[in-house]
Amino acid sequence: MRIGFGYDVHALAEGLDLVLGGVKVPSEVGCVAHSDGDVAIHALCDALLGAVALGDIGKLFPDTDMAYKGIDSTILLRRVVDRLAEEGYQIGNVDITIALQAPKLRPHIDTMRTRLAEVMGIEVDCVSVKATTTEKLGFEGRREGVSAYAVALVERTK
Repeated sequence: MRIGFGYDVHALAEGLDLVLGGVKVPSEVGCVAHSDGDVAIHALCDALLGAVALGDIGKLFPDTDMAYKGIDSTILLRRVVDRLAEEGYQIGNVDITIALQAPKLRPHIDTMRTRLAEVMGIEVDCVSVKATTTEKLGFEGRREGVSAYAVALVERTK
């Protein structure tokens, strides 16, 4: 068994979509990013890649490559999962925490868990997604950005 950790952050701006955990969340602001800016999936990809020492999301999908401009991050996650399988690993479970002052994410958590489980090909009870505010402290609290943390447990299959 191996454990990986991931972290991602994006600035927020008006007029952009807020996509978190593969789900479009109604919001006046969204992530400024090369891709769709899904910090939850980006942190998760880094956790999965880190668990098997394959680098990070920027190594596999650089933001200098126009092929990834505006890409749906679930596609990137699926590619990471496929890469892990090629290396002889399967996902045990994942745990994600999203730090965002507003909007409230509780109404969307179950949909995120289901969507992430589908993309990774694992059971929904192996996917935890949590949300927290920062009590109006820091860039998240000032609604300037959003961050996400993720851990993943993977198991060798070969």
